[in-house]
Amino acid sequence: MKILITGGTGYIGTHTCVELINQGHQVVVIDNLSNNTAETLTKVTEITQTEKIPFYQGDIRDRELLQKIFNTNKIDAVIHFAGLKAVGESIQKPLQYYNNNVIGTITLLEEMQQAAVKNIIFSSSATVYGNPKTLPIKETHPTGGTTNPYGQSKLIIEEILKDIHKSDPSWKIALLRYFNPVGAHPSGKIGENPNGIPNNLMPYISQVAAGKLKKLKIYGNDYPTLDGTGIRDYIHVVDLAKGHSAALNALNTEETSEKRALHRVLTVNLGTGAGYSVLEMVKAFEQASGRKIPYEIAPRRDGDIAECYASTEYAEQHLNWKAENNLQQMCEDTWCYQKQ
Repeated sequence: MKILITGGTGYIGTHTCVELINQGHQVVVIDNLSNNTAETLTKVTEITQTEKIPFYQGDIRDRELLQKIFNTNKIDAVIHFAGLKAVGESIQKPLQYYNNNVIGTITLLEEMQQAAVKNIIFSSSATVYGNPKTLPIKETHPTGGTTNPYGQSKLIIEEILKDIHKSDPSWKIALLRYFNPVGAHPSGKIGENPNGIPNNLMPYISQVAAGKLKKLKIYGNDYPTLDGTGIRDYIHVVDLAKGHSAALNALNTEETSEKRALHRVLTVNLGTGAGYSVLEMVKAFEQASGRKIPYEIAPRRDGDIAECYASTEYAEQHLNWKAENNLQQMCEDTWCYQKQ
């Protein structure tokens, strides 16, 4: 299949490109390079030993560019990563997040419909569950009560996609709700390298370990958890990328029409089912890197919750997929990338 990857130069996008190419698919990438460079795609070709990946620099809100992409390439499916993704920033800049994430996705969907490409995997998030009422979180857990505009934008897009499927069941749609992606490709060539001070924990820890930042800020140590710091389900980015490949296979496997209709809007958690606190992550990274991680406690961030980890049964059953990398591997691969 030929797959358009929006946000394909990004952290999860590049790793998914690697997995798809390894599975024999062709990829086309659109990215506005707001948080990366096109150099990451060169690294993807080095890892996969393939030719140059078709790349379009631009925004998914650029209708003419999308039309050009669909007219030039016979696209079979879209994997949609493009979007702003910092919880704290979304609270400060809600309009920017709704414009970029929601309006951008509507524009993309309209142009997909115009090009008769009705096959999409959407990069959603566990933030759609809000503050979870039960743990581990199953896909049947109520959504809503989101604590920030980032999570709300993901939920709005999920609802839009469900409405599209109701109106036209020929669409094949997967909603993949990520927990917390970490790690890097074992080659050390691609990983998470955000501009400025990282919003996510693992690149923050690794940059402190490498001496690029002085100390880690831990936001809140008064949560109702074992050590007072927030607990999250961290998943290796390579496992996450393989989850996209598995979802693509599941969406496009020939089944009876009745069964296919049931699974057209495939909604799946991608996590490990295990929760680790911030301080546990710090200790694990100290072991992997052999470096001490100095930290200071700061007040809680608006929009953060105490605890969040996935139930993985549905993914195992419907995608035939399960995360394979443990916490040690996540830390070792992150450190390998950070040292490059």
